[in-house]
Amino acid sequence: MATPTKHAAPTTIAFGPTKGTRFTEQYARLVARDTYFWAWALSNIYNRRRLFETLKEPGKLGGVLPAAPPNRITMLQDYIKPSQREVCCPNQDVVYGAGPLALDIEPAVVQVPEMGDRFYVYQIVDLRTDSFANLGSMYNSKPGFYLLVGPNWTGKTPKGINEVFRSKTNTGFTCPRLFMDDTDEDRRAIQPLIAQVNVYPLSEFDGTMKIRDWSTAPDYPAPPPTPGGGEAPKVHPKTFFDDLPKLFEDAPPLPGEEVRYAEALSLCDAAAKDPKLKAAIIDEATRAQEELVEPLLQFRNSGIPLPFNWTTTINGAAFGTDYFTRTAVARSNIFVNKPLEAKYFYQDLDSSGQRLNGSNRYKVTFRKGEPPVKGFWSLTLYDEQHFFAPNELNRYSLGTKNRDLKRNADGSVTIYVQADAPAERTNWLPAPKDADFSLYIRTYWAEQSVLDGTWTPPAVDESA
Repeated sequence: MATPTKHAAPTTIAFGPTKGTRFTEQYARLVARDTYFWAWALSNIYNRRRLFETLKEPGKLGGVLPAAPPNRITMLQDYIKPSQREVCCPNQDVVYGAGPLALDIEPAVVQVPEMGDRFYVYQIVDLRTDSFANLGSMYNSKPGFYLLVGPNWTGKTPKGINEVFRSKTNTGFTCPRLFMDDTDEDRRAIQPLIAQVNVYPLSEFDGTMKIRDWSTAPDYPAPPPTPGGGEAPKVHPKTFFDDLPKLFEDAPPLPGEEVRYAEALSLCDAAAKDPKLKAAIIDEATRAQEELVEPLLQFRNSGIPLPFNWTTTINGAAFGTDYFTRTAVARSNIFVNKPLEAKYFYQDLDSSGQRLNGSNRYKVTFRKGEPPVKGFWSLTLYDEQHFFAPNELNRYSLGTKNRDLKRNADGSVTIYVQADAPAERTNWLPAPKDADFSLYIRTYWAEQSVLDGTWTPPAVDESA
């Protein structure tokens, strides 16, 4: 008769399963499905960093999308091209920059030029897609230099740094945005500012403003297009659980998350020892991607409902443990700003609740002075995959950048959303013929009435 293995009696209450516990496949699938969903955004950001780690210098993917090694960015010089498929819901109101953060390697310096009256905001998020730095017009940020550091950095702040922003994780992403009018004149005027927007490792900081001609940034091959024309996948069910311990090491649990972390790590440990269990949780992650995550691409499946079938979020880039909203936003339109920086409104339906489709004609009328913003606003149209829909005008949004919008007698503005040209082409937002689409309102540096919900968007009505 075998001698029983002796175990010491526990002296404290355990968080999560006891190490070494045998799992049933059904329990493993339950934990795998839940974990895949709530950690989806962390995996997304981690894989964006990993995608760019091999780059030697800042450049552009396929010549259209900023791509840079960790702790650097690349700036575009014009609106983002409609052909890019790396990030859902881009806008053509701003000139973008972008690049990953790897603060475990070393801190990063953010360079801010004197912007004058031009609206700008630097979005800087951690592994959870939560913002940890306040830089932009709404913060009255001073021009100069700012330092981004990881959670464990203990170095000395160099002279000449305006402020230090500490992230809760070492991995993150930086995405500057500078507003630009849709005119040749403003395209020329913004170039000296773009040349001064930069992010680089602290070891390169010398207290002087670095000037970069971003037109010389090299081109890198873009990932192959997806069969359905959607965003290039960043989260992969087959490798998700292999990466999870690294993600948790980078992003320690928030208060209350200890059990979730322990449960997920126990699953990873058990699956590493049992090929059948590993196959089962990969299968469950694949199912979760299709059944839980993919439906969140559609705006009507998440968010806070508003009049006329619009939805919104009130905790953008400050998701914390709101796992549903964090994953929904990461899938449908990742890299949203905090509400003070930008409040967003989403629409898949017309005022009667029918799916927006290019076989119909619609109109959206904003009253005089609306949407109420200090920065800018725009109404953008996206196809089913949340990318720009090709059209004869190469026009994908209308708003503040369009100084020639025609106003009604009472000062209101009517935008016509349809596939065929209306009589007033200046206010025409072209829709894809006989295809579903979505509308998206951006209110950057919104007035208080937008932030507190007093103002909500107007109806999207069918028109003759």
